[in-house]
Amino acid sequence: QVQLVESGGGLVQAGGSLRLSCAASGSIFSINAMGWFRQAPGKQRELVAMITSGGRTNVADSVKGRFTISRDNAKNTVYLQMNSLKPEDTAVYYCNGDVTVVGSMGSRRYWGQGTQVTVSS
Repeated sequence: QVQLVESGGGLVQAGGSLRLSCAASGSIFSINAMGWFRQAPGKQRELVAMITSGGRTNVADSVKGRFTISRDNAKNTVYLQMNSLKPEDTAVYYCNGDVTVVGSMGSRRYWGQGTQVTVSS
């Protein structure tokens, strides 16, 4: 019923920038928080940044000052601008959305398929 599709990952040198996008589609009534998580090989998935429908953000300390999350509510899309990338930012980045489907009584979390970000030193 709901799909989240990420784009914008790739290979970049340390110090470079990438912009990730995640578009939600389907039978969407509303989207509450949207965000980005990442998972590096051998590590647990961790929160990178979240943004509410009202624009309040929560950004992990490890990326604060380098990454910026934003969203376009009209397009059901969330973005992650990543600057000053470091090799330790290398991971699969997953989009997440707390979505209320048309006709349902509550919301649930949906995940994208993930996009690889690789930062070379």
